[in-house]
Amino acid sequence: MPTTASTSATSGQPSAPAAANAVTIKNFAFSPATLTVKAGTTVTWTNTDSDAHTVTSKQGSGGPLQSAALATNDTYSYTFTQPGTYPYYCTIHPFMTATVEVTP
Repeated sequence: MPTTASTSATSGQPSAPAAANAVTIKNFAFSPATLTVKAGTTVTWTNTDSDAHTVTSKQGSGGPLQSAALATNDTYSYTFTQPGTYPYYCTIHPFMTATVEVTP
């Protein structure tokens, strides 16, 4: 039976890999730091920190990302329609940076 408990603990994890279009905001970082998706994909960011964060295209990048401040468990989604590299950061904590790479 202990093996079953161990197995069920790991079987609770498959939801994470299944969300290949998800970014988690945790410990003042975007994870993954670089996400590669195909054009037409909707990416969803989820803030799991107790502090608020934003998902905002880096200045000068011309990027489309512009979330409101996300409280704990809030989400923000954006559908990338054009291939390219989309660097972004948190305006509240500018040291938090990441990138979405969109392929055709």
